[in-house]
Amino acid sequence: MPHSHNTSPDADHPAAQWATESPFGPVEVDCTTAVALKILDGKCKMLPGEKRAVMAVYDVVKNRPGNLFETDVHTAIENARQIPDADNLAIIHHLRVRAEAEIPKPVMKSYKAMLRTGLFG
Repeated sequence: MPHSHNTSPDADHPAAQWATESPFGPVEVDCTTAVALKILDGKCKMLPGEKRAVMAVYDVVKNRPGNLFETDVHTAIENARQIPDADNLAIIHHLRVRAEAEIPKPVMKSYKAMLRTGLFG
């Protein structure tokens, strides 16, 4: 039975529950958004189950404040998830490249360690 507050297919995913209970600040929201962009751009080396987990986390935290992105990034991600055509994926690619340029590597590395511990540890 669908939840009225969340239309994502993985709302009941254990990662969604973890994200709900975890203190995601603006940096973690930005990193989650960047990884979602990487997944949609086909540049993520995670396993399919890990990608599903991260997208479940993204669905929980996407409406929380971040520092890097405006709400248009979430519209672009939603569009690419619904219709992964060349136009939508070109927008995703541009946003991913920008995210990777703006989020310092040590910050992303620390975020990925937090994910591994919280989700896959």
